[in-house]
Amino acid sequence: MASYDVIIIGAGPGGYVAAIRCAQLGLKTACVEGRETLGGTCLNVGCIPSKAMLHASHMLHEAEHNFAKMGLKGKSPSVDWKQMLAYKDETVEGNTKGIEFLFKKNKIDWLKGWGSIPEAGKVKVGDEVHEAKNIVIATGSAPASLPGVEVDEQIVVTSTGALTLGKIPKTMVVIGAGVIGLELGSVYARLGTQVTVVEYLDAITPGMDAEVQKTFQRMLTKQGLTFVMGAAVQGVETLKTKAKVTYKLRKDDSEHVLDADCVLVATGRKPFTDGLGLTDLGIETSKRGQIQTDAHWQTNVKGIYAIGDAIDGPMLAHKAEDEGMAVAEVLAGKHGHVNYGVIPGVIYTHPEVANVGKTEEQIKEEGVAYKVGKFSFMGNARAKAMFQGDGFVKILADKQTDRILGAHIIGPSAGDLIHEICVAMEFGASAQDLALTCHAHPTVSEAVREAALACGDGPIHA
Repeated sequence: MASYDVIIIGAGPGGYVAAIRCAQLGLKTACVEGRETLGGTCLNVGCIPSKAMLHASHMLHEAEHNFAKMGLKGKSPSVDWKQMLAYKDETVEGNTKGIEFLFKKNKIDWLKGWGSIPEAGKVKVGDEVHEAKNIVIATGSAPASLPGVEVDEQIVVTSTGALTLGKIPKTMVVIGAGVIGLELGSVYARLGTQVTVVEYLDAITPGMDAEVQKTFQRMLTKQGLTFVMGAAVQGVETLKTKAKVTYKLRKDDSEHVLDADCVLVATGRKPFTDGLGLTDLGIETSKRGQIQTDAHWQTNVKGIYAIGDAIDGPMLAHKAEDEGMAVAEVLAGKHGHVNYGVIPGVIYTHPEVANVGKTEEQIKEEGVAYKVGKFSFMGNARAKAMFQGDGFVKILADKQTDRILGAHIIGPSAGDLIHEICVAMEFGASAQDLALTCHAHPTVSEAVREAALACGDGPIHA
């Protein structure tokens, strides 16, 4: 029986990062993973493969719509679906092998198999039991479904099945207008699929800034996606080669049916803790199945910790990574910290959508006096040169102190641009601090500076 300072269960972004940091801090570390490859959902069937597909389909869109405008003439490329999937798989393989290399480099033992915790201080993998001073649960999440909707990963699919379809469907119904549904929906829309998004609420991307929601939906509609809002899905009937989706409109209770070659169920995710033995251990969980932890990520059972999608908070890979590093610091006797007020969110459609901090609606609800600095990408020379003038940068600052409270970007490279605002917020910067920082010209980042200027005397290029 092997003995470790720490055993981490799960090798996704939270788990593998925690393992590497623990090893770097001198702890004897093992990581349990039942998949054939490391990296969890994110690297294998989530963030990374979906970004490869988003990139490939965006390149097709550029060839079809913008190449000719730039004098790049010729026949539009045709889609070799098998090759596109192969490119996606190669991308995944390169990343998962990279994690394997990092485990070897940091002398982390990979305990292959599915783990359970028979008692505090012990982890069972297969027939073997390993001892550990501390255990970190980093088992991530699984797709959540709806009553009356049976997933077969062929016709009715989750994000996992949507990344491995045998062919490009002619029609697709996406249930849920959140991040996953819109990203994958936009991939297939660019590939020629007729995509209809059915959403229970009256706005897409729940929880985001209302102005961004409206602009984003308008842009996606322009790209060919159809939206049915305020619709409660009643069930999905699977036939031989297609499916029928029945929904009721909340406004008048009228029932409607949609036919589709493929149905993508994108109604969020739930913590994946099956088989760990939490109930027998007496570990407290919420009604939604999230493991309850204290300020140091420890459960109510001493020596057992939990991070990432398995606990409360946004289900984001980078949130899990932050917690992974922080819990490692705690286990090594240092001070681990995560600033939950500065965790960015990104939707990798085209244009990208990014946010950090509070929305305008949240600030209003709190009764804080605030000001809005907004700048359109139409005023940004670089964005216009790339046919990406749609969208804007919106910065929210405290009216009295000018401290940045939140930011929302929809436009080119939004997922990269948001981070200078994250750094500013981490240091408690004011909008003026950002406005007085020199930004290279011509770059799309100048739009961030202009939005910061708009919190003061006004932007230059608007």
